[in-house]
This record gives sequence, C-alpha cells and structure tokens, in this order.
Amino acid sequence: MRGDAQLPGRAPGRLGRAELRDAVARVAELSGERFQCLGYALAVLDDEPFVAIDRATGAGFALRASGIGDNFQLHTLLADTLIGGGHLPGTAPSPEAVAMCRDRPGQTPTTGSFNLVGADGEWIWNEGNPADVPVVDGMRLVVLDPPPYERSWSAGRFFPGMTGELVLERVLAAEESRSLLAQVAQPRR
Repeated sequence: MRGDAQLPGRAPGRLGRAELRDAVARVAELSGERFQCLGYALAVLDDEPFVAIDRATGAGFALRASGIGDNFQLHTLLADTLIGGGHLPGTAPSPEAVAMCRDRPGQTPTTGSFNLVGADGEWIWNEGNPADVPVVDGMRLVVLDPPPYERSWSAGRFFPGMTGELVLERVLAAEESRSLLAQVAQPRR
C-alpha cells in the first residue's frame, strides 16, 4: 500500500487509510498507550520514496522504504546504506544491527550516525516513525546532520514479523541535491 492509499476492498462510506489513522490517533489519545502499536502499524510506509541529503557534503540520495516501523530502524538502515555503502563518511552500524533491522530476530546495541532533520528544520525523533518525515515535492525528505551528542539504542524491528527494507535507488546529481537543500530550513534545536 503506498502512502495514504485506501484500504483494499473499501466499501463506500468506510474509512480510508488516512481517516483510519486519524481515528486511531484520537482513540489512543483518549485511552493512553493501549493503541500505540495499532497507530504505528497504520503509519508503516510501503514502497515509499525517500530523499536523504547530507547537509555537510551536500550529497543527496533517492531511496525507497518498506516495512520500517520506527525511526530507530530507519536511522540504522540509513547509516548502513549510506555509510556502509561508502557514500558518506562515518561509522556504519554492525552487520548484526542491520540484519536485525531487516529480518533477523532479536536486538543488539548500535550507535547513531546522524541527527535526522525535516525540511522544516525540526528534528525527526528516533522515537517516531517514518511517516513523521515531512513530504517535499512528493517525497519524504530527511536531512542528515552530525549528531549533537552520542545516542545509542537496541537495533531491531518494532514489528518483529515485518521485514524492513531501505533501498538506494540512485545518487542525486549535484544540482538536484543543491536545489532540494535550498528548500531546507536550518535545524531549530
């Protein structure tokens, strides 16, 4: 299911994916944390285009994400794809951390490589999910800044039965990256 596509077999008068997500958010707000997992499940993106731009180097990357349940998982897979793939400097997560974020059971410690920032300059917290990443020109755009402090977490999957994927489709041309970076605000924190 792409972005806010309607649920399959939706009958007239029934809620679409966006409306269902909003309804679950309202119920979760009233009932506490009991519906958090359902809200997260409805926010999982499938075959979603992403753009990541490294502010320090200006390098940009077109990616596609599926089955990523939270931003801890997104952060780990971004670091593997971009640092582990040799596209950006830094320390890549361990192969074990990456495997556990993709499809291997379990969790293992890892350390953050970036500070994730939206085009609006707001931090994108690891405790959120990829649906929190703002859309710019039809794609979710995440800016990669140096981490302001060391952060570590248990790498793994919020939904253990769901395979996580982050695929690098292409490295953006320098002009394309510059154009997108020009639309990005400075970090606000």
